[in-house]
Amino acid sequence: MATTTSTPEAILEAVGGPGNIVSFTHCATRLRFELHDASVIDKATVEKIPGVMGAVPQAGDRYQIVIGGAVASVYEQINNLPAMKAAGGSGSGSGGQTDADVKAAARAKARGKNALVDAFFEYLSDSFRPLLPVLLGASLIIAGEAICEAFHLINTHAENVDKPATLLFVDAMFRSVFYFLPVMVAYNASKKLKIDPWVGASVMAALLTPEFLFLSSQEFKDKGVTTCVHNAAINSDLCTVHVAGLPLQLNGYGGQVFVPLLMVAVLALVYKGLVKVVPDNVQMVFVPFLSFCIMMPVTAFLIGPLGVWIGNGLGTGLKLLNDTAPIIFAIIIPMVYPFLVPLGLHWPLNALMLANIAPNSPTGGKDFIQGPMGAWNFACFGATAAVLLWSIRDRDREMRQTATGALFAGLFGGISEPSLYGIHLRFKRIYPFMLVGCAVGGIIEGIGGGVKTGTFAFTSLLTIPVFDPMVLYAIAVAAAFGTSFFLITTFGYRTKEERAEALAAAGVIEADAAAASAAATATAPADAADEPAAATATAADEPAEAPADEPAEEPKPALEPGAVTEIVAPLAGTIMPLSKVDDPVFSTGVVGQGAGISPADGKTIVVTAPAAGTLAVAPDSGHAYGITLDSGVEVLIHVGLDTVQLAGKGFDVKVKQGDRVTAGQELVRVDRKTVEDAGYSLTTPVLITNTDKFASVEVIAEGEISPDAPLIRVTAPES
Repeated sequence: MATTTSTPEAILEAVGGPGNIVSFTHCATRLRFELHDASVIDKATVEKIPGVMGAVPQAGDRYQIVIGGAVASVYEQINNLPAMKAAGGSGSGSGGQTDADVKAAARAKARGKNALVDAFFEYLSDSFRPLLPVLLGASLIIAGEAICEAFHLINTHAENVDKPATLLFVDAMFRSVFYFLPVMVAYNASKKLKIDPWVGASVMAALLTPEFLFLSSQEFKDKGVTTCVHNAAINSDLCTVHVAGLPLQLNGYGGQVFVPLLMVAVLALVYKGLVKVVPDNVQMVFVPFLSFCIMMPVTAFLIGPLGVWIGNGLGTGLKLLNDTAPIIFAIIIPMVYPFLVPLGLHWPLNALMLANIAPNSPTGGKDFIQGPMGAWNFACFGATAAVLLWSIRDRDREMRQTATGALFAGLFGGISEPSLYGIHLRFKRIYPFMLVGCAVGGIIEGIGGGVKTGTFAFTSLLTIPVFDPMVLYAIAVAAAFGTSFFLITTFGYRTKEERAEALAAAGVIEADAAAASAAATATAPADAADEPAAATATAADEPAEAPADEPAEEPKPALEPGAVTEIVAPLAGTIMPLSKVDDPVFSTGVVGQGAGISPADGKTIVVTAPAAGTLAVAPDSGHAYGITLDSGVEVLIHVGLDTVQLAGKGFDVKVKQGDRVTAGQELVRVDRKTVEDAGYSLTTPVLITNTDKFASVEVIAEGEISPDAPLIRVTAPES
């Protein structure tokens, strides 16, 4: 394995990459994967990865990779890998949330109760999302033309006959995307509804052919075949031609998005109905043929005009608001966008933007939504830049990597999702400051009378020239960026507690954190950093205070050469050898040596801390507790086997990660019936996870054991 490959990268590669992951969670010691195909994993290769303690294949295509106490950090690092972000994230569960987790949770909370609404937004999203890269590419070509026009090198507003061939060719490069957008949307929408996407694309393409366009030609108008009436509401001519005796309204469908969305919804019903009635051996021919015969006329005569009117109506309504109260409109858009994007509710606005830039739209091919949207995007990027500055100041390598990638994607790609899901939704302090930046940018645009553009542009540094007036837009987005950046740089994006935890996790304030923990322990003097913890029992069992003329040897910390320390049982029950625990992760000793305890009879199982220390692991599910004892011994108490699947049901948790605990303090109360009814074992492994630091780890009890009775003896090497 290449030495340049990090542990998270090596693990992701070993499980087959993001595309092979169905779901991804972790518990107290291991990464848990559900895969499309677990056969691609080579167990020996996985176990050679630095930091991996073991690999455990599970039933079906589930797989577990044992990490130990660093599992939460490795889980976060895997989810923050560019490959995982590009795939949209696959993680779920406790211990940190991926981009997809945040998005799914927000959607479930906001609109999970209505399946039809949920399906509608997913339909919109999946019809447009695959087109974002080509829309971005086309918008950059337009931005290049705008820059050249600003220096009077070209004139993009000239008639085609007056343009040089080079400029016409460059125009064709970006117009290919926008003109044939209905075909692309139809293709994606058909895939979403699980019908042949080429059938959907072909139906829509019929309205873009030279033959269909010729129906609106001057030749047909001169012959009287096509008649046109001027419509003042949309400031355009409405033309009609009679086909087979029926009136057909002629529209320009280039750039339309509502028409293909409506058409495919109807086509899916027709197509699936034909599949049921047409014999299998002729479906390849007759299902597309009959779909064309039905849907091409229906689209041309009914759905096409209806879709155009819907798009025009929505565009006209928003244009009226923008014309009558531009400052209100310019503030509303950037203020609501930070909430629409996480919920997936921004797609209707994206559809309106595309409808507005269509040549025959009531807005004259100009969109007025993207300008205010730019204020939100740059406020978002300003917040990310401030987080990057903080991460550099705090030497927080993980956050620095996340913020750097997100800021680059934002400023040069106009993509807000890496910032939003990777940073902003994780820290509650960011949103209020970011919203102030949104408001400032919107107010500036509103006071200036609004900003428009003639293309669908990702609001990045590279596309500033496509907005008109460019200077007003540039000032507005700079103000939005600067406001968010200043506020978060000044006031921070984390609480004091969150920052302290992050710095400690990064090893930046390890000594300070240790001193703070010692100072917080009421039973120890302030300068007792080198003293043994009072709650740690030793085999010598020396008296706490010896006569002055016969001083007793002080008990040693567990990691001091030759020290012998006993760890007591955290619950009542029957001891079993670790090898008998029905989980290979524990029974093989890969996590550490120790014993299993089958809890004593009773409705409630009470688990307590074996000695004073700090909770390094304490997930919300309540199923596991990793305690770094003051003596230096690291203890893992795993309450039951696979009980992480209960997600906290039946577990009354009394503590949280980072808490100081004392000997005998309750960690959790477990309802036996809830766990057993769910089919999970209550066998509780008690392990010494830093076994490798000791000369021996012995189980010193057998049979029945009560809480606080000696269970495990650890002996440090002599030197």
